[in-house]
Amino acid sequence: MAFAHRNDFVGIFAQHKVAANLLMVVMLLAGVWGLANLNVQFFPNFEVEVVSVRTIWSGASAEDVERSITVPLEQTLRTADGLDKMTSTSSQGLSLINLEFPEGTDMGVATNRVEELVNAVRNLPADAESTEVSHMLRYEPVARLLVHGPRDIRELRPLVRRIERELLDRGIAKVDITGLPEDELAIQVPQATLEDLGLSLRQVAARIAAESRDLPAGTVGRDDVGREVRTLNQRRSELEFEDVVLIADRDGRLVRVGDIAEVERRPRPNQVEMTYQGAPTVELQLMRSATSDSLVSARVMQEWLAEAVHRYPPDVSITVYDESWTLIKDRINLLLRNGLSGLALVVAILFLFLNGRVAFWVAVGIPVSFMATLGIVYVAGGSINMISLFALIMALGIIVDDAIVVGEDALTHYQTGESSLEAAEGGARRMLAPVMSSSLTTIAAFIPLFAISGFIGKFLGDIPFVIVCVIIASLIESFLILPGHLRHSFKGIQHAEASPLRRRLDNGFSRFRDHAFRPVVTWAVHNRVAVIAITLAFVVVLFGLLRGGRIGFAFFPNVEGNVVVASATFVAGTPPERVHAFIAEVETALYETNDAFGGGL
Repeated sequence: MAFAHRNDFVGIFAQHKVAANLLMVVMLLAGVWGLANLNVQFFPNFEVEVVSVRTIWSGASAEDVERSITVPLEQTLRTADGLDKMTSTSSQGLSLINLEFPEGTDMGVATNRVEELVNAVRNLPADAESTEVSHMLRYEPVARLLVHGPRDIRELRPLVRRIERELLDRGIAKVDITGLPEDELAIQVPQATLEDLGLSLRQVAARIAAESRDLPAGTVGRDDVGREVRTLNQRRSELEFEDVVLIADRDGRLVRVGDIAEVERRPRPNQVEMTYQGAPTVELQLMRSATSDSLVSARVMQEWLAEAVHRYPPDVSITVYDESWTLIKDRINLLLRNGLSGLALVVAILFLFLNGRVAFWVAVGIPVSFMATLGIVYVAGGSINMISLFALIMALGIIVDDAIVVGEDALTHYQTGESSLEAAEGGARRMLAPVMSSSLTTIAAFIPLFAISGFIGKFLGDIPFVIVCVIIASLIESFLILPGHLRHSFKGIQHAEASPLRRRLDNGFSRFRDHAFRPVVTWAVHNRVAVIAITLAFVVVLFGLLRGGRIGFAFFPNVEGNVVVASATFVAGTPPERVHAFIAEVETALYETNDAFGGGL
């Protein structure tokens, strides 16, 4: 049958190498563009359908918080539209309620609805702080900083706040501070003085509260020139509270708080204390948001550290530890090394069994498909993370098959005497149906992962998406780009006789095929019952191993960590000295263990 060239997509790209090269360049540029803009992070981004309701009531016990704040809020929030699950925690001075909504909920609308319900609750304690309603955002740790030195924790406070501001200004998304106790202003009035003035402690508290409050004062003007007015009278320092007028005495003199009471700024009770090498320390945990890059955040931190050494007092040290970004970098480098090793093996095998020119263009299709996929991932709002990289490596062994089949078929027909165009275009047309069927079968195997809902579905969603994108890009490369390159490369072969090395490889493969593989296949074809029986036996054995627990199942492998945590719970009211003594013993044991294992801390 005579060859008939057709001017469809396959024919046009096979005949015009410029078109094939242009499409390849577009796919490569898409990948370069994606790589330049994709965020690098540990896990994929996904929205958390949780609204947090947080109320602070300083000094209140957990029981009082539960009874006066948590329960009234729960009774109202149960009526929230679309609420899926509600959990609450009441601790000393804090009420925390988390509201979970179904997947796909518009969290902006849900948050506004929760705020309306919270504002409708009128019987909360008057001295409790305003309830905060927020959509829970997911942050990823970058590193932790320890600020320490031979100073009191109060002297470290301004330095820590300055560090926090500088890091936030440079682009760190969030900084969580631990070990910096919250301050409170304590006003202590002797009982005898109150009796002399005819005042009660409740009256003094009410007077101070009335004189230390920011109040709205309405609006001045209308329409576009309207401005809200409020009085700023919130007291924030010891001197400002000492200046509050309580009453006038019998002689008409004003009695101020500072005249009868002692105003003291002190840490709130039950605060977290941290020490490092025996000195007070404060920990800052640097976090990245869903829209930021872990490696960029790490670079910002390192640049700031290089400058901070010269700008902060020499007796204050800043120690970096728990650098999560290095784990991300190491994992990504490991995956990339494994992927490149696999690619090298694939290319080596291609050169063993295919002509060198054909093997080269088949191998080129792998990075072209990957680069096109990275461009699509960026457009879709994805990122470079552990899951997407794993999917790319998984796809490495899948996509190369498409180009191998097309290239091998075209080479075989060219070696039988067909022209370069006839062999390249004909190979693409002959292999279109089987390769398309194989690719669609693979896509169908991964499609169910899109249907998984909840956390696991969000976590694994990058795998089917990346696999499908790589397969589609591979089909485009195999049937539109590869034929044009094969047609050009065949012209250099000129039906030449194979080299001695190629002949030895081909003869060895033929002997294996004819004397080892073919007899096994022939026996299997003529003994179908035995083959089915052996297959069923393997299935039964496998099922028995699973049911018997010999083969376990774990969604995440139990990987041994490198962090040791010592946790101890003390009875309420335990003296701080006893707690500190216990911590000192634990630290001593830790350093002794470290020395026994050769150091490293």
